[in-house]
Amino acid sequence: MTEDAGSTTLHGAGDRPSAWVCRWGGGLPPDADVIDVACGGGRHARWFAARGCRVLAVDRDSRIRSTLGGVPGITCEVADLETGTWPFASRTFDCVVVTNYLHRPLLPSLVGAVADGGLFVYETFAVGNERFGKPSNPDFLLRPGELLAAVAGQLRVLGYEDVMVDEPRPAMIQRIAARREPGRGPA
Repeated sequence: MTEDAGSTTLHGAGDRPSAWVCRWGGGLPPDADVIDVACGGGRHARWFAARGCRVLAVDRDSRIRSTLGGVPGITCEVADLETGTWPFASRTFDCVVVTNYLHRPLLPSLVGAVADGGLFVYETFAVGNERFGKPSNPDFLLRPGELLAAVAGQLRVLGYEDVMVDEPRPAMIQRIAARREPGRGPA
């Protein structure tokens, strides 16, 4: 992702986790395995770890080691997810969390990383956001129904929105929460 979407905070300043992530991730058991993809400053990794989850925080910025490395329950992995293959192909997670990040070729791997009974919680900018500022490049904006299509036939949709929000600033966002039904492991 080359456009500066990371500095365009969807959920407000500081370390406050997304209300969407809290709503859907709040029911996970304390020992759940969570992957926070493109974790940035680690607000979601910290939130899940504080709840007793085992969190794999992944980002291409090596500073995650200094900001999250000493946090109990968090393991840091520096990886450029936009080059090469998905480095976690042999693993599944009770919750796959992605916010403020889009690299379309990863979507099948992210959905495939959801364990039996696990959650997929994704929230990022959508088409229409260009009228509010960055990100404005269509490569980094979800198209209508794109997250629904990404999980179709694999996960059961629990919640989905493709909406304009006013807070903390006007933005177009798309978000989904979906579950892999028990007994329907990754394809």
